[in-house]
Amino acid sequence: MTKPIDIDPQTTTSLCPSCLALIPAERRQEGDRLVLVKRCPDHGEFRALLWNGKPALAGWARPRQPYRQENCQTVTAKGCPFDCGICPGHRQQSCTVLLEVTGRCNLSCSVCFADSGSRAAHDPTIETIGGWYRRVQETSGPHNIIQLSGGEPTMRDDLPAIIALGRDLGFPFLQLNTNGVRLAAEPGYARMLKDSGLFSVFLQFDGTDDAIYRALRGRPLLAEKLGAIEQCAAAGLGVVLVPTLVPGINTGNVGSILQLALELGPAVRGVHFQPASFFGRYSAAPTDDERFTLPDLMRAIEEQTDGLIRTEHFRPPGCEHPRCSMHANFLRLPEGGLKPLTGHTPPGCCSSEPGDLGTGRAVSFVTRQWGAPYQEINAGEDSLEAFLETHRSNTLAVSAMAFQDVWNLDLERVQECCIHVAAPDGRLIPFCLYNLTSASGTPLYRRPSC
Repeated sequence: MTKPIDIDPQTTTSLCPSCLALIPAERRQEGDRLVLVKRCPDHGEFRALLWNGKPALAGWARPRQPYRQENCQTVTAKGCPFDCGICPGHRQQSCTVLLEVTGRCNLSCSVCFADSGSRAAHDPTIETIGGWYRRVQETSGPHNIIQLSGGEPTMRDDLPAIIALGRDLGFPFLQLNTNGVRLAAEPGYARMLKDSGLFSVFLQFDGTDDAIYRALRGRPLLAEKLGAIEQCAAAGLGVVLVPTLVPGINTGNVGSILQLALELGPAVRGVHFQPASFFGRYSAAPTDDERFTLPDLMRAIEEQTDGLIRTEHFRPPGCEHPRCSMHANFLRLPEGGLKPLTGHTPPGCCSSEPGDLGTGRAVSFVTRQWGAPYQEINAGEDSLEAFLETHRSNTLAVSAMAFQDVWNLDLERVQECCIHVAAPDGRLIPFCLYNLTSASGTPLYRRPSC
């Protein structure tokens, strides 16, 4: 049956999945689904699902004023997306910057943004990493969240020194993106990282069943994941569980992940879902069934938690583009329930805010919510400070980020990205563009690490 097509499609620009040439594209409404349709004169037409079903996209966005990048490191020459660094055409400042401190890894995952491996090139020196820190400060100031990533950062024995360097240079919040294997294996290692200045652990956590880890990571890992959480809790490090969601493998496990997160509080500060994107070699466009969009995830959460967490609890981002992410925050109740602290309200005509204000709020929220769980503080038990700290430690954040790939790339979204990767030469590149590859695996920006 032919689906109804919006008679007034929205135009945008994208890239050809085959040759990475800049091509026009249209966002078309097909019933309650939004799709991207684009045509390359040499390689034909491509179609990708962007938004699948309810909640409706209409009214989801929070209006905000464009942000003009002041400290650009590159000039506009070829046009977006070929001038990253950041160029004057970018419309959002950095919120989170990833520093890839190694290309090595101790796992061989079938799903990997960084295409990491044990034969990766030499690690960047700590002097080089210091240069990246300073480049971030020059571009967007010292307020950014810094996420140390890879590869697997714990492969470096000097990781504590890298963390300490970032703190010494004035960055207020450093987070470790890790698979948790070394954290679980070495008692005291988490404490060493905490003492060096680490605030939070972004823990790869794909599910509550080892069959999921065998499929996505190559071997059973659940016991090691739980061990890593236990070590972080003992060290006073906040943990965010980060599931990569792949349809048919773990999209039916989101409710169990959330239930486990509740049980492991307050050490587990939140769950940050990442529906899988298609980087690497894909000779054919991913089918709609292979896509797991944000509304798919919201509905799955509501169904699999029996309505404890509902679609209406989620809000669109105030930092990046509205189709990039979603978030909700909850208070854990003593009897085991949740009280929503956020909820989506349609934007009003006078509610527009500056783009950098949304970035500032995102940084402020992450530093409060994803940091260490409650620890005893130097105040009386009845003090207001103690009450507020206890309240903060009894919250749970649930969020998701839908990264783009070459098939569904919309450059309007890229230009509002606030999550950047520091390239080897120090340029700050939007995460999706840095990891983007053609259908044959040719990278736009990332260079092979082995």
